[in-house]
Amino acid sequence: MTTVAITPSTGSAYAGILGIGSYRPRRVVPNSEILEQIDSSDEWIQTRSGIKERRWASDDETVLMMSVNAAKDALEESGLDPAQIGCVIVSTVTHLYQTPAIATRVAVEVGAPTAAAFDISAACAGFCYGVAMANDLVRGGSAKYVLAIGVERLSDITDRTDRGTAFIFADGAGAAVVGPTEEAGIGPVVWGSDGNQHQVISQTESWQEAVAASNWPHLAMDGNPVFRWASFEMAKTAQQALDVAGVKAEDLDLFVPHQANMRITDAMRRALKLPEHIKVARDIERQGNTSAASIPLAITAMRESGEAKSGDLALIIGFGAGLVYAAQVIRLP
Repeated sequence: MTTVAITPSTGSAYAGILGIGSYRPRRVVPNSEILEQIDSSDEWIQTRSGIKERRWASDDETVLMMSVNAAKDALEESGLDPAQIGCVIVSTVTHLYQTPAIATRVAVEVGAPTAAAFDISAACAGFCYGVAMANDLVRGGSAKYVLAIGVERLSDITDRTDRGTAFIFADGAGAAVVGPTEEAGIGPVVWGSDGNQHQVISQTESWQEAVAASNWPHLAMDGNPVFRWASFEMAKTAQQALDVAGVKAEDLDLFVPHQANMRITDAMRRALKLPEHIKVARDIERQGNTSAASIPLAITAMRESGEAKSGDLALIIGFGAGLVYAAQVIRLP
């Protein structure tokens, strides 16, 4: 047996988000357009979800194109040369190729052609998963700088005749550059899953079944159990993320939950007893539910409106199909 020791990798003591970017599709789809194919009303949609309009991608606004545009914005803010990126992580459930990962093409397009690159499937928790992994990669020494992207074209897999889901889902992309910082800019992640409830948000058929039936699979959701789980169980996860980060609710500047439903956001805010001064993301009203992209899209919207500024302390939490979830405290670049 050899006694030669393996040299471990070493990284930065701390990591943080150095830049955030997003991409919103050009096409705005009001509730009136959704109502052309479902028996409902604008009042019902707004009361149930808080959504007035959403963005759907056009043919040229592919998963790749949206990812690259969001990534370039994040890279510009970070001030890095794209060639410095050592790893690209893309979270998506709507890149409709099993392989290769879209992350490899994103890496080339943004100017980091030799970066490690892979996709993850963590649904609406995908951005938080990506940030958590990026944080650990930087601190562990596997990559000095990491690009984490959440991107979806959910309009491709939305059943536009389903009264329960046709008005919810939308398209877009968001990205964050994570790298070394002088103090912690990303708190410990609190994450997990509840596979016993996998069926409450799911694809309607496997790709094999869909091809055999010459059909197209869609997303299906059992709204009531999802609402109960997200509103109450995820408030507990959010509180745990505050606790492990050593942050109290009153210390926060922003609360940016996954933009799933305005009623869920309000229920979580009440359960967390957030003080009135904390700004709460409500991007779902104009953007819809973009799954893995919703948190960075919401952050950029708050920055553009002046609600958020550099250095703000934010609690982010994503939750969705699986059921999977993740939450952490971050400081905005």
